[in-house]
Amino acid sequence: MHCKVKSKKRCVKHGKVSGKKLSIPCPRLSILKQTCSPDLCTVDNDKNLKNKKMQKISAISPDAATGKVKELFTAIEKKLGMVPNMMRTMGNSPAVLSGYLAFNGALGESSLGAKLGEQLSLTVANANACEYCNAAHSFIGEKLVGIDSTTIEKAREGKANDAKAQAALTFAKTLLTKKGMVSDADVDAVKKAGFSDAAITEIIAYTGFNVFTNYFNNALNVVVDFPKVNLVETAVV
Repeated sequence: MHCKVKSKKRCVKHGKVSGKKLSIPCPRLSILKQTCSPDLCTVDNDKNLKNKKMQKISAISPDAATGKVKELFTAIEKKLGMVPNMMRTMGNSPAVLSGYLAFNGALGESSLGAKLGEQLSLTVANANACEYCNAAHSFIGEKLVGIDSTTIEKAREGKANDAKAQAALTFAKTLLTKKGMVSDADVDAVKKAGFSDAAITEIIAYTGFNVFTNYFNNALNVVVDFPKVNLVETAVV
């Protein structure tokens, strides 16, 4: 399947401006397994591109990557069908990209599960006003994890449908507002909600991990290459 963009428009990540239709493989398709559409392929006209903020350091092209970064990009593309812009930007440092992938992989084996992991990621992203992570985890949560839209919307606000998940999201926001200096009562509230010591450790890890990605994207103004989603302004801490 291909992403076809008519003349005078630019497929930001997939091709350059052309007087003819572009027919370039669209990496979204390998994730979504469906036809590429405007809301999934980041397409902007030239006027909109001029109004965008510039990314502060360059992202590494998978075609130009060498050595360890090339190996990591190949593994990422094999798994996702693409190398997201955040990871391409992290590719400036093999140490940073390796560390990110290792931590991400470890958290994927946590007892919290993928759904709560994405809820936490959305809560933290909106608390830190990270457009990239808000868009990425909204996309991943819906398309890859299968979370319903209502749950995703609530997670952006730091809210959940059930009391146990709510306790986790509340604790994550408390960690952010108190810069980790939570009280005994804060921890007891999570325990009473049914989380084990291991799970509480994992909530803290998820929160800290997402702070890293939020700060990375915010600091460098990493260009969002997922369908854009508005941040919840009232959720910022």
